[in-house]
Amino acid sequence: MKESIEIEVGGRKFKLETGEMAKQATGSVLVSYGDTVILVTAVGEETIREGIDFLPLSVDYMEKGFAVGRIPGGFFRREIGRPSERETLTSRLIDRPIRPLFPKNYRHETQVIATVLSADPDNDPDTVAMVGASAALEISDIPFQGPIGAVRVARCNGELAVNPTGEQLERSDYNLVVAGSRQGIVMVEGSAKFVSEDDLLEALFFAQEAIQPILDMQEVLKARCGKSKRPFAAVEEDEALVARVAELCHKRIEEANSIAAKEERYAARRSTLQEAMEELGRDFAEREGEVKEILQKLEKKFVRELILSRNIRIDNRGLSEVRSIDCQVGRLPRAHGSGLFTRGETQVLSVVTLGSSSDEQKIESLDGDAYKSFMLHYNFPPYCVGEARFLRGPSRREIGHGALAERTLLTVMPTHEEFPYTVRVVAEVLESNGSSSMASVCAASLALMDAAVPLKTPVAGIAMGLIMEDDRAAILSDILGDEDHLGDMDFKVTGSSEGVVALQMDIKVGGVSREVMQKALYQAREGRLSILEKMNQAISGPRDELSPYAPRVVSIEIHPDKIRDVIGPGGKVIRNIIAETNTKIDVDDTGKVVIMSPDLAGCQKAVDMIKDLTAEPEVGNLYLGKVRKITDFGAFVEILPGVDGLIHISQLDHKRVQRVRDILNEGDEVLVKVLEIDREGRIRLSRKAALGESISKVRN
Repeated sequence: MKESIEIEVGGRKFKLETGEMAKQATGSVLVSYGDTVILVTAVGEETIREGIDFLPLSVDYMEKGFAVGRIPGGFFRREIGRPSERETLTSRLIDRPIRPLFPKNYRHETQVIATVLSADPDNDPDTVAMVGASAALEISDIPFQGPIGAVRVARCNGELAVNPTGEQLERSDYNLVVAGSRQGIVMVEGSAKFVSEDDLLEALFFAQEAIQPILDMQEVLKARCGKSKRPFAAVEEDEALVARVAELCHKRIEEANSIAAKEERYAARRSTLQEAMEELGRDFAEREGEVKEILQKLEKKFVRELILSRNIRIDNRGLSEVRSIDCQVGRLPRAHGSGLFTRGETQVLSVVTLGSSSDEQKIESLDGDAYKSFMLHYNFPPYCVGEARFLRGPSRREIGHGALAERTLLTVMPTHEEFPYTVRVVAEVLESNGSSSMASVCAASLALMDAAVPLKTPVAGIAMGLIMEDDRAAILSDILGDEDHLGDMDFKVTGSSEGVVALQMDIKVGGVSREVMQKALYQAREGRLSILEKMNQAISGPRDELSPYAPRVVSIEIHPDKIRDVIGPGGKVIRNIIAETNTKIDVDDTGKVVIMSPDLAGCQKAVDMIKDLTAEPEVGNLYLGKVRKITDFGAFVEILPGVDGLIHISQLDHKRVQRVRDILNEGDEVLVKVLEIDREGRIRLSRKAALGESISKVRN
């Protein structure tokens, strides 16, 4: 039976429908917001694959070309292959708030697919798809413990707006996607333009209030047509085994989790498991996985209690203390810029490459084709965590972390007019023990300044954690990997001394109070400023000069009608200029010519050649021309490429000339002055007027 419910969100109709499309899915919802329409399906397998010890949840967001009346590019003209970066990032946006809402130990294969069927440029599909995923899971028999809602929040002219239009977003000073449940905010992803912590806090709780009607409508839809949730019984622990493991390993757990060095700590944990299995004896040989899980729970309980009751962290730092930091620049002699940032056992090498506009990345999306002149690529090779595994393409995590760092740096990058380069930053994680994405922001800022990119201001990032039990809460600055895993919140904040530039937050508990959130933001600011201080000791601003190996850029303007002269038939002319001058040349439709070369002399030579091709004759100027044709009444002379003028016989000499050939012949070079250019573009030249003039005055 078809059911639908409709409310108003941000002044537009928001609608959920079910019972008409994709009825064989476990749960299926058609979500509409303006002209944006998304079909979201959820399917949960009844059986469990053997050996699964995690939640096998996959979330896929797909954009179809027909949603905006476009035929996809490429040879096959269809949506195939790897998802785009936007699709990957939106899939992560959907996944992050729903994943913690499945029961512990739920191991059934579950898949959520969001397909964009129609896209309205004023109504971004991402938050719509997030709500659709929650609704599809809510009405299914999958034991999802939702619902969640999601909105985008921006501030335009000082006013907060829910789900702003594209025009509003362009005028806003922040763009936040916020997901929340009844208990509170569960996820935040966004960027800002140096916004204060108090302003961000106001926006987050404004979003939480706007989410409530979206939760209401899902609950109404579930009451009308939702299926009964399939029975799911959590695996009961063997209390006798838990007590035995605790008795055997209590001391070893304490000792292992007091070791500051990551690898030594992990080795001690492995040793604890091995010794526990030996002491438990042959009867428990088949239950190693169960013993390992018990040990992990005991470790989690021990570490959390140590932090909450005694303010002691694994590496003995204070709760707000940032690990030791080392910053270096210019480590790679041939790179255009490089920065090495080390914080504790996390280390990132960022490298900058400068290119021309031909190096821009073309992006195909529902919004149309766009070009990126700034890119930040984050790589997480297996050696950075001491593992050996096959190298693949970038994972969703790598794309997500890179996007967060890219958003941060993009805010402080100069405009293309100020710095006419395409800029690529590669962040290579060399060691990882907590928040390599924030280390990537710091390393990239160092590398860009080393490359003489005129950043508006240096930026840094810090990851915050939270341990919360009942009415006790501890906020941790610069969290370790273990603190991220054992904690209740991962809150990444980037910015400068002027304010916040980007943030990303995932919460594993039901909700966080305003007071806790405020304290986390203020503590993050203190940590960020301390990191910036360390970075400033290595390099306090952009270098004055580019690397000697970086390309130089020269821009000139030519008349648009002359573009064809520079390009030539089939690109022949411009290819010859590029080959002769060892440059890269880009010409746009407005007549702007950008010339790039490692050698300034090459740039200047290309400029001279292009000026020769595009120069316009001027009355009174001297030109060294070549005689192309002789007639009885004068000589036609080419003074510029493709530009001819006439020297009348009376203008050949001061004395009377009987025959033109007495003075000139075809192929002769002759110095002439432009006397007149008539309305039809005909040029009258004079040899007589140029006699006695110096060759140094020739303008060709």
